[in-house]
Amino acid sequence: MEYRVLGGSGLKVPALSFGTGTFGDSRSRFKAFGTNGPEEAKRLVDICLEAGINMFDTADVYSDGAAEEILGFAIKGRRYAVLISTKATFRAGQGPNDVGSSRHHLTRSIEGSLKRLGTDYVDLFQLHGFDALTPIEETLDALHGLVQSGKVRYIGCSNFSGWHLMKSIAIAEQRGLPRYVAHQAYYSLIGRDYEWELMPLALDQKVGAVVWSPLGWGRLTGKLRRGAPKPEVSRLNEKAAVDAGPPIHDDYLFAVIDALDEIAKETGKSIPQIALNWLLQRPTVATVIVGARTEDQLKQNLGAVGWALSSSQMKRLNEISYQRPSYPYWHQETFPERNPFPGAA
Repeated sequence: MEYRVLGGSGLKVPALSFGTGTFGDSRSRFKAFGTNGPEEAKRLVDICLEAGINMFDTADVYSDGAAEEILGFAIKGRRYAVLISTKATFRAGQGPNDVGSSRHHLTRSIEGSLKRLGTDYVDLFQLHGFDALTPIEETLDALHGLVQSGKVRYIGCSNFSGWHLMKSIAIAEQRGLPRYVAHQAYYSLIGRDYEWELMPLALDQKVGAVVWSPLGWGRLTGKLRRGAPKPEVSRLNEKAAVDAGPPIHDDYLFAVIDALDEIAKETGKSIPQIALNWLLQRPTVATVIVGARTEDQLKQNLGAVGWALSSSQMKRLNEISYQRPSYPYWHQETFPERNPFPGAA
């Protein structure tokens, strides 16, 4: 397994990390992702550690806390060998303060996460989304307190816009508070919006991308084909899951899949392996979160490392997946001489 430095920190993380969105039960709103119980989860963690994947990503809202509990069970007795990333901000209760990035909510959230995980610290604590109602100063000061207490080692954010992230970094710099070293963001071969503003920002400010849903919300698993029915087992069969994810036009999707099929024949690799490998060669990407319902799926994902797409294959994938960005980014692309765009095709 390849290990990479996470943003502007000294922490090394594996190129692939494991997401626990599949841990939980059928009563949860996350059931479309998977319903792995404790013993199934333990076996998946075993496979990860054998392959060198030592970072596990979770959140307080995954299966209403059950994912954290199951992960805690799966790593019991080997906490020293793993890195744990968890998240808070989204609503985790019915009370008026059971949501957001206030000092009150973040403090309660980390205490609950630590208890469920069975540990006294987490390696990376991330805001799951931006809270526009809480002053950024309060949020950063609360995170600073958690770092000082030893309950959190590094801090990051998720799903921020460019100005959310840059303003937070500027305030942290001004006040001498810990900076975000990671941004957990949606990025895939069929979802390249991250490149427009967040990637240049991350390069400039040394923020590592922790990529979620790298297979385009389940569309690049290799099971979708032009004119063929959807697979029987897929989150794409549940309207709520589809509506919660990024919209993709079929013509665009299948054009990319056709190109992936061609490269699969050239390389002997699967479509998911190619899509993951493409991400691993993109600027700012520190780690790509893979999830799996089964051992076979996990082992397939492990095949994304240890090799590299050729420059010509990368170019073909860049070109076929390119979509014209929104303003002002399309205008900036016309001035590459003085305004180079790192995510350009």
